[in-house]
This record gives sequence, structure tokens and C-alpha cells, in this order.
Amino acid sequence: MADSIFSLLSLTLFLLLLNHPFLSSPLPTISISHLNSNQTLICALTKPPTHQQTQLNCTTTGIPSPSNPGIPFPPTPESQFLPTPESHSYVGIVGGTQFLCALSSPFFNSSRTLTSFLVCWRFLSDGRTVYKRLYIGPSLKDIDSGEKHVCGIVSSTDQLLCWQWNRFNDFVPDRIRTRILSSVAVGENYVCGLTEFREIRCLGDYVNRFPVGNYGVVSAGYGRVCGIDSDGGLECPDETMEKPNGVFRSVAIGDDRFCAIRVDGTVVCWGGNGFWLPENLRGVSFAGLQVDRGVFCGILTVNYSLYCWGNEGLDSRLNSVVFEYVVPGLCTDSCACRTVPNYAAFCGSGLKICEPCVYDRAPPESSPPSPPLRDGGWSDEMVAFVVVGSVGCLSFLLVFLFLIFRFCKSSEGSRVHDSGPMEDVQIASQVRNSNRILVKKLSHLISNGNGNHLQEFALQTIIDATDGFSDDHRIGMGSFGSVYHALLNDGRKVAVKRAELTSPSLCAGGIHKRQEDTNNAFVNELEFLSRVNHKNLVQLLGFCEENNELVLVYEYMENGSLHDHLHNLYNSYIMSWSARIKVALDAARGLQYLHVYADPPIIHRDIKSSNILLDGEWIGKVSDFGLSLMGPPDDESHLSLHAAGTVGYMDPEYYKFEQLTTKSDVYSFGVVLLELLSGHRAIHKNEAGERRNVVDSVVPYIVHDEIHRVLDHKVPPPTPFEIEAVKYVGYLAVDCVTLEGKDRPTMSELVTCLERALAACLRLPSFSRSSSVSSM
Repeated sequence: MADSIFSLLSLTLFLLLLNHPFLSSPLPTISISHLNSNQTLICALTKPPTHQQTQLNCTTTGIPSPSNPGIPFPPTPESQFLPTPESHSYVGIVGGTQFLCALSSPFFNSSRTLTSFLVCWRFLSDGRTVYKRLYIGPSLKDIDSGEKHVCGIVSSTDQLLCWQWNRFNDFVPDRIRTRILSSVAVGENYVCGLTEFREIRCLGDYVNRFPVGNYGVVSAGYGRVCGIDSDGGLECPDETMEKPNGVFRSVAIGDDRFCAIRVDGTVVCWGGNGFWLPENLRGVSFAGLQVDRGVFCGILTVNYSLYCWGNEGLDSRLNSVVFEYVVPGLCTDSCACRTVPNYAAFCGSGLKICEPCVYDRAPPESSPPSPPLRDGGWSDEMVAFVVVGSVGCLSFLLVFLFLIFRFCKSSEGSRVHDSGPMEDVQIASQVRNSNRILVKKLSHLISNGNGNHLQEFALQTIIDATDGFSDDHRIGMGSFGSVYHALLNDGRKVAVKRAELTSPSLCAGGIHKRQEDTNNAFVNELEFLSRVNHKNLVQLLGFCEENNELVLVYEYMENGSLHDHLHNLYNSYIMSWSARIKVALDAARGLQYLHVYADPPIIHRDIKSSNILLDGEWIGKVSDFGLSLMGPPDDESHLSLHAAGTVGYMDPEYYKFEQLTTKSDVYSFGVVLLELLSGHRAIHKNEAGERRNVVDSVVPYIVHDEIHRVLDHKVPPPTPFEIEAVKYVGYLAVDCVTLEGKDRPTMSELVTCLERALAACLRLPSFSRSSSVSSM
């Protein structure tokens, strides 16, 4: 019941955001992509009466030749690319030079979060097509593209994100990107949009400040920016060409030409070389307009067919329809202003397609009279609707969250071996079924020969050794549970990891999924550690699966974690540069074994300083394999994996594109190296109290050969022969955290380089930056 209410509430809020006149702009349903000098790809989202979902249709214009072959699209069935394609359709498309991108309709993921994905096709000059998913995450309410870049705005946070734009999201601070709330418009190397004050703001190479005003539409391209204010006036401050007068609702900017839609739907065009709208399209009403370079396409209001013009090939077939039944916008449950004519042909029962809010236009005869307008373009009824609706939604949300909090708080269960409320029968049955599956996995694991050397411990033995899992024995947390130190009856010191199991409750509707995740992490660690044996990997001694308890038993690491020695202890063995480089080398050797010598290779996915443990001899060992995965062969990657790991250490390429390779572990290891050098946590606060990532705060100093300014002050300054090794390790760290995985070193290369760095601490080295992996 709670899940249903949450889903309904989230979807309602998403639709309210889309329909709010000050936060919405219609998602583009037509796109134009320039393929080469002779060909243009024109695409549209269509929905014929015989189809339940929208279709992505494309056609090329121009004459193919041996050097410029025609590009078929789609290149292969979508089912090879998209997750559950039958359950998702596209709601927006954009294109640029040799690429096309499509935005999925919003859907709820396993965490009940409203989600969408953005996929792109890149068309190569040899006729091949490359597919890539650029984004999956909170739903986007607006997208646009330029010749090279694609940008969108997240519905829930109003955050501006851009793709195919090197490090834009990393270099432009969040506080800057969140100033653009709607109507994103992308130019060559700049992006513009509307702020909360309805002003036009641009980021990137566009240096001119747009005139202050109250705008509702913004368009960008070819070094120009145009806006339409609340009165429908057209403003293009960068353009010397004379523009037409009138009241407009949208504008499209080509390379040296423009077209704009007036409030009555008719189009006017102007530009260089006497560019005008073709005569047979004058006086025709259009519902939407798109442009790429000199090619324009528009959707006719009368029958939602697509016509294009702007080059010789298109102008010669102006009486031909490019596509029919083009979707004029997103289907929603309510509109802030008017609906488009004949919206029922595209939307299901109860849904409609909204027109952009243009407040000063005269209502058509088929529409009811508009309420009287206030000075800013808002009627009294509209103001009341927005205020009452906003207050009502906020009140409902607060009450709902309060009830959930109280209900969950009152129904929090105890651990399995504690006394507590009676279990819900259905959920308890799910847990038992899940555990039966786990037993089968364990049996399969051992029958395959893995785990034969492991000891299966009795639960009572573990309880006795940990004093009933008392807090006095607890020493930390792992990927799926708490870790305790224990002393077995035979005198062995061990570490015990106990899975965290929450008692079922009415609030825990997702307990079956959490139980499954815990079981998977348990089996992962058991399977991986049972089949690897290396001095720099923590050794697994045995396991226990009894009475719904999941326990793993490891060798005891006397000196705790690297994280504690870096950030919590001031008197430590590793308070020297040679000791720190030695620990880094140990961890690198452990990872090298996983990546190169394990068969199949293993990707750890959660490398961080707290998962590098130190034994009684101060040997570093990699631990915690709960998130690990079998690696793909060669240089291939795992596709469409939900990103997992720890914030601050996670590979941004893996997080954004969900493509996992061994280079994701290399990035995380690079963050550990930066921790070792600087003494900063992966996420820390600077002197101004601002949260910073160690990559952003340390790498610039290393790149500018100023590493001495960021070295950990708790360690004595490096000696003259140590400083070369420390610099060398700094360069290695920079190479590891390079944005693109293909440019990062392998773990084998890192082992070799760290061996040289450690040797340099004992004798005078001969290093230069050119000897680091950067130049290999």
C-alpha cells in the first residue's frame, strides 16, 4: 500500500512539474542530424492510430555515394540495447553532427525512484553506427543538443547535466548549474536556460550577458542566443540582421537563418542569401519547429505530419510528407494552459498534450475564454490554482513522510536471536524461500570444488567466541554486515562478519529484495575468497549458515585498516613515506592478482582505504568482496550494471555510463594513493568548511609540480631522496584518476611503478615525470 501511494505521489509531482508554466518546455519530438556534406538524418517520434506506443522513425535526405553511403536506422533491433524495451517508449529526441539521442519515458526503478535513460547513436563516416547509453537516473524534464553536446535538466533537483562535453559536469559547480531551471538550449560550446527569475543565463563560451527581462523561451546556436519574453516579443541581441515584428511562441536558429512560430501557429523565416519560408507553407499553422544548420522541420497542427525545408533536395519535395502522426508533445494528466487539438489521437484515456503557455495570445474559438490577466501574465485563477495546489501537495507530502517515519520507527524489529514482535507470515515466508535459495547456492559452490578447504562453523561456536555478538567485540562494518573480533576454542584469533538481518515489519515491504542483496553479497565474498589465495588478500577460514544467520570467518588483521591509520591515529607505523608506499604496493599486488591471475578475473568494485587491512607484520591486504564481480574478458566491459561502491572512490565513468572494467578499480586505487599522500579523506571539508573530493583538491597541485603543498603534515617531510619517489607516486595517482578508463594504467603497470618508488626511498633515484605511466 505504501509503495502504491509513493508511486502515485511521485508521478503526480513529476507531472505537476512538467505542467507548471514557469518550469516546463515541450520535449522535442523531432530531430535533425547532419551526417556529412551530402546527407541529413531526420527523425521523429510517431504514433499511428494502430500502435500503443510511440515509434522512433528516421530517414536520410541527400544522395548516397561510395564515399558517403546511406546510413540505415535503427541499425539493429533495440532489444539488443535497451533494458526491457517493451515497457519503455521515447518521449524526446535530439540530434547533432553525426549523432542522435533519445530520452525514455519516466519509469519507477527498483528503489521506487522516477527514472529515465538517455541513449545515443553515433554515425561513423564508414557507415557503421555505435550505440551508447549516456545517462540513467532521476527523470529529465527537458533536453536539447547542439552540434556536439547534449544537455538536460533533472526533474527532481533542477540540476543541469551535459554529456559529450569533456568534464562539464565536473568543472562547473553545482551551485552554478542549478541556476538554470528550465528551457535548456545548447549552442556550440555553451548552454543557456531560464533562471528562477525568468532571466536567460548562459554557461560556457558564450560571454555576452543577455538583456534583463521576463522570458519564457530561449533558443541557442551558431554563436547566437534568442529569447521570447512574456509578451511574445523576440529578442536576439547578437544578431544584426533585421528580424520580423510580431508576437511569437518559439524560434529556431540556423547557421545564417532563422524561423519562428507566431502565436497563431504560422511560421516566418528570414536570413542570409534571401532565405524565406517556402511559399506553399506560408499561412499554415505549425505545432513545433526544429533546425540543424540550414535545414528546418515543422509539425503541422492540422494533421501532425512533418514537413521540412532549407536545402535543394527538401525544397524540391515540399509537397511530400516526411512523416505522419508525429507526436506533438508529452501526454500528461493536466495542463496549466491549453491543450493541443486532437490530443486524444496520441494519449490514453484521461491524458492530454499541453500547448506552451503564451499568455497574451487570443484564445481560439474552440477554447473557453481566458481569465483576466494580471500584469505579469498570470490570472487570479491561475495564481490561486498554483498556490493552493502547491500548498496542498506540500502538506500531503509532509503528512505522508511523517506517517511513514512514525510507522517505521514504531515497527523496527530486533535481530533474529533477540526477542521481538511476531513476524509477518508472508514476509517470513519470503525470507525462508530466499534462504533456501542461498543453501542451494552454497551447495553448488562446494560441489564445484570451491570451498573444500573452508571450515563450516557451528553457530553456537561463533556466538560463544563473540560473546553473543556483543558490542565490545564489534570492530567495524563490511559490505553486508558488522565485523567482530573473536577467539576460538583452539586459541585462534579470527574476524567474524555477520550479515545484518532486519526483522520483518509492515514498513519493510522491500525486505525480500534486501535479503536477496545480502545473500548475494555473502555468496560473492564466500565464492571469490574460497578460490583465490594470495598474501595480499585477506584469507577466508570458513563460514556459517544456520538459523537464518549468515557468517564468514577470516584471519584476524591485528593492525586494523589503512583508513584508521591515515585519519584516526596519530602514532602509527605508517607515519613514514616508505611505509605508506609499501602498503600501497601490497594493495596493488592484491588487485593485480584479482585482475590478471584469477580465472576469470575479479573486479572488486569497492576499493577504499577502509578495505585495505594490515596484519601483525604490517602487510597490506585487500578485503571485503561483497560487491565483487567476475570480470569480462580482455578490454570489454560489463554493460548496464547499476553503479555500486563508495562515494568519493567510485569511478565517474562507471557511475555515469554503468560500464564496468578493471579500470574502475584502478580509479578507486588512485583515490587511495591521494589519501596516502595528502592525509585527506576521500570526501573532506576544506578550510572554508566546504565539502571537497580529494581528487579535485589534490590533483591540481600535483599537475603543477607543487605536491609539497598538499603532503600529509602528520608525516615528517620527505628527505631529498624520498621526495622524488613521493612525486612519482603523485603522478601515478593522477594517471589513475584520469576521467577516461582507457587512459588509466593497469594494475600490473602500477605494481611495477610502485616497486620502483619503494626502491627509491632506499637509494638515490633517477626519476622524472616522463617515466611515470602518463608517458607509457
